[in-house]
Amino acid sequence: MEYIKGKFKKIIFESSNRNGYKVGLFRVKEASDNISEGIVNHTVTFTGYFYDLVLEENYIFHGTYVENGKYGYQFQVSSYEHIKPEGKDAVIDFLSSSLVKGCGEKTALEIVNTLGSDALTKIKENKEVLLLVPKMTEKKMESIYNSIVKYQSSDEVIIYLTQLGFTMRDAMNLLNIYGMSVKNVIQDNVYSLINEIEFKTLDKVFFNMNNETDENRIEACIIESLKELSFDMGDTFSYREEVRDKLSKFDIVLSEDELEEYLKKLSKKREIKILDDKIFLYGYYKMENDIADTLYRIANRSIEKYDNLDKRLEDFSKSNRLTYNEDQKKAIKMALKENITIITGGPGTGKTTIVRAIAGLYIDMHPMGEKTAIEEIALLAPTGRAAKRLCELTGLPAMTIHRYLKWDKNSGKFEYNEYNKHYEKLIIIDETSMIDTELFDALLKGICENVRLVIVGDDNQLPSVGPGLILTDLITSELFNHVPLHEIYRQSSGSSIPYLCLNIKNHDLAEESISRKDDFSFLEIDSHMVKDTIKEICKVSIKKGIDVSNIQVLAPMYKGENGIDNLNIILQGLFNPPSQNKGELRMGEVIYRVGDKVLQLVNDPDNNIYNGDIGYVVETNPSAKDKVLVVNFYGSAVYYKREDLINLKHAYAITIHKSQGSEFDHVIMPVVMNYGRMLYNKLLYTGISRAKKSLTMLGSPKAFYMGTNNDYSLNRKTNLVETLLNKIK
Repeated sequence: MEYIKGKFKKIIFESSNRNGYKVGLFRVKEASDNISEGIVNHTVTFTGYFYDLVLEENYIFHGTYVENGKYGYQFQVSSYEHIKPEGKDAVIDFLSSSLVKGCGEKTALEIVNTLGSDALTKIKENKEVLLLVPKMTEKKMESIYNSIVKYQSSDEVIIYLTQLGFTMRDAMNLLNIYGMSVKNVIQDNVYSLINEIEFKTLDKVFFNMNNETDENRIEACIIESLKELSFDMGDTFSYREEVRDKLSKFDIVLSEDELEEYLKKLSKKREIKILDDKIFLYGYYKMENDIADTLYRIANRSIEKYDNLDKRLEDFSKSNRLTYNEDQKKAIKMALKENITIITGGPGTGKTTIVRAIAGLYIDMHPMGEKTAIEEIALLAPTGRAAKRLCELTGLPAMTIHRYLKWDKNSGKFEYNEYNKHYEKLIIIDETSMIDTELFDALLKGICENVRLVIVGDDNQLPSVGPGLILTDLITSELFNHVPLHEIYRQSSGSSIPYLCLNIKNHDLAEESISRKDDFSFLEIDSHMVKDTIKEICKVSIKKGIDVSNIQVLAPMYKGENGIDNLNIILQGLFNPPSQNKGELRMGEVIYRVGDKVLQLVNDPDNNIYNGDIGYVVETNPSAKDKVLVVNFYGSAVYYKREDLINLKHAYAITIHKSQGSEFDHVIMPVVMNYGRMLYNKLLYTGISRAKKSLTMLGSPKAFYMGTNNDYSLNRKTNLVETLLNKIK
């Protein structure tokens, strides 16, 4: 590792989210031999994470001197330490600086004359030596001593933390939260930092401090095992044997009796909940109970009833020149009569038409207060694109659940919660299959119970990314009014795609299912031909004048020959080739170019963009300090700092998971044996159902048939149905 020694001169950039990231200037007085030529006695740029840097103070930075393609050479700091003042003049300068309160230049000179050049060490060891200095008071002594201790202690703690195995970023974060007490916290139980630092880092630090596993580690590994089981499988509880098997990954072997003892201890601490043979992380147990409690109260609450719904619906239908079948009429009326209604159906069955009717009829039934009626309606969806589509199709405001509840990305909490509720009287939730236990619990906490709740979705789509099976569980409980829609309406436009979805759902595929139709084709080709074939299909689409925004390639995985990362490189070159007229920004191997189609990977409520939103690069500023990239999302400009670009990917090809909640005119979908276990019924169903006008599949029919018969995603373990039924009992 290289080093530079010298003086900190200036801050160029500082992260706004308090993580300690800084870019600055450093005057080098000494450096590693291999980099000293050309930088000693010169000023260099540095980057890294810092707890506290003081201008004009001397430091030693450890790290790597690298060349950045846009910014030139920079020293990337991995660790650092203050250089203690040495010699009488240096000590006097330090004591008389702004760092030391209560000590001017005259007092500093008196201290050094009295205590010598090692005055700082003597003061730190025994502050009362300051009373030997002429005219020193106890108040001034305390102020000087505290300043010296604070100055030196933070450096010592940072060195301590980084030597244990924490990154500089972790060290900054822990110091900001715990201050100087962080050493005691770590020594007591390093795993108590799990809310701030990931488990892998804590486990590494533990073994840097200890040779053998102790009780704290075993308890932490049990909790981590339960977390991994939940997120790997989507479960809200696990069985004892699953936990024991998972613990072997951490080199922990427990007998049944030993495991039981640890589970009892964790249960007493309310970190887990044990129900017979089910082991819950306490949070998921409480969420499922809270969901059941709230739904029970909503379902049994007396709310305003509407008369003559049949006549009102008939008048609404005539005035809007719409015709509804019996299931649709039943769904619309039930949504306005009952407190909780579930409406499900596949593509082309008219779910959005029903949502428009429910909201429109509600407004029509309040003719004297239309504005008030609109304000009493909340249309919600789990993704930005789904909310935008809902807004376009209904003509009413719609938003993501995160935005509705005002999620704070720094704290991870919602502004609207059990203590601060929304008071809309009609809440319609679309794409409910995507909603996990945690988000549904948060939503129910943030709304009043005097509400009509309309839950809309397709229960054959992919389940939520996070643990839970909310839509399926609510239907399975049979406690709420459920109207399934079966009749497909896109047949009038000659669409075969909804019928293909229906056949996949029913496991009723025959050879003719993949025969060519007006809006569907399956190209049987070898795996190594997939990339070139997709490229040719897109070339034809471009010649036909189809815009890139209306073409979407969907695949199940990022890596591999036919993975999304590879496909995006090819498609970027086709849809948005390099040009002297287009700005570019390079991040490692990835090039962002003006005109690029990009995908947001995380929720960012401050900018009103959410996981799965698609935008277009409109500006690149590689030499800028912060706004290096500007992306247009649905008409709004979003500015990205360099460190935020990890939240962005090219979107010419995206995962089927990320496509949920969206629809695209033209979908291209490779299906090859290389995708292996990533091919299963609900995934294929979800990808195919994203297509509105045309669907082109290519690859192996065998892989397609195997995938449609693979139902592994159905095997989620949740306790919500049982919890709901127990509330009724």
